[in-house]
Amino acid sequence: MSIILVQKWKSYQKGFEAYLLLELSLSRNTSAAYLSDLSKLIRYLELNDYDCGPTSVEQHHLEGFLVWLTQLGLAERSQARLLSALKTFYKYMVLEDLTDTDPTQHIDGPKLGRKIPTVLNYEEISRLFEAIDLSHPQGQRNRAILETLYACGLRVSELVSLRRSDLYLDVGFVKVVGKGNKERLVPIGEAAARHIQLYLDGGRRGRMNVKRGHEDILFLNRRGAALSRVMVFNIVKSAAKEAGIDKNVSPHTFRHSFATHLIEGGADLKAVQDMLGHESIITTEIYTHLDTDYLRETLLQYHPRYRKP
Repeated sequence: MSIILVQKWKSYQKGFEAYLLLELSLSRNTSAAYLSDLSKLIRYLELNDYDCGPTSVEQHHLEGFLVWLTQLGLAERSQARLLSALKTFYKYMVLEDLTDTDPTQHIDGPKLGRKIPTVLNYEEISRLFEAIDLSHPQGQRNRAILETLYACGLRVSELVSLRRSDLYLDVGFVKVVGKGNKERLVPIGEAAARHIQLYLDGGRRGRMNVKRGHEDILFLNRRGAALSRVMVFNIVKSAAKEAGIDKNVSPHTFRHSFATHLIEGGADLKAVQDMLGHESIITTEIYTHLDTDYLRETLLQYHPRYRKP
């Protein structure tokens, strides 16, 4: 990459990174992804002999960049994410008075349809639970894992990082550390709490040498270390196969099912948002699309044309 072009962007990239970490409180991984997206634009400018620093980029440069990405075969969802990173960069530039114009202002990303996630009904969830062989040395742990995923709607990353000190089973809550190291309290039902306690009392206590630094981790592998996300994925896949479920089931399927079943049961959308740890309620609203009865009742209750006098 051209040294001159790199120098034109370098100080702005440093400031942008600080903005992402300190002002937006993004994780280092997310910040690194934003900076990587920005470097793709710089690479495009170099390949096309555009001697542009951040303040010289114009709308036509960005439009050409998006065409280039399409020609490279980049998926529309990836293009949308990349454009979002550029819009965030120029928002930073304007806020810091580093530029007067935002070349991304009139550029729209590809229209993305929201995918309806795979959801299991309660009968299928029960079959998955029953498919776990509790006579197996890791059976009680695996049952507790599936129960916890469904009872709390956790991301798999949240599950594998759960600590014993995060459990408040006597009052029915667990403390979860989600994206951006944000903590939230999530209710946990009696069934999941019972299986966790059975695992702690029987499947774990005194049966393994726990690795140093992993003593407080809740779910451990046979070597006494924290489970990997891949291991949880394999546990779920194996249970789905044993239960005869041919849907594409993953740990995240339990999260989708958790949210859908709550909304179908009449739960408040904001409460579900808080339990899932979603930043925006728009993300949570995807689950209303899975329940046409919920949509119809909302229409009848709130639309002025349909409301009963």
